[in-house]
Amino acid sequence: MIKKFYLNLRYWSILYTNIIQNKCMETRIKNLRTENNYTQEYVANKLNIKQNTYSQYESGIRELPIECLIKLAILYDTSTDYILNLTDDEFPYKRKK
Repeated sequence: MIKKFYLNLRYWSILYTNIIQNKCMETRIKNLRTENNYTQEYVANKLNIKQNTYSQYESGIRELPIECLIKLAILYDTSTDYILNLTDDEFPYKRKK
């Protein structure tokens, strides 16, 4: 019984963390867009998607695909870790030679 309770508690803890992280990512991509004075339509065109699809990424209705994540990092000259809220360092890591 205790083990089952622990597993349920762990499951909800992971789920809650993922929800919070995703919310932070959504906020982060919206902030990056507004700081650069880009419209949703402009960013959507850069990602080769429709504006309403991009809007759904910002609002959390749809999950951001890895291809779009990489394109956003290139567009904003930042790291994917920053967009995913894994770091607060906005600048991309230096590449090894």
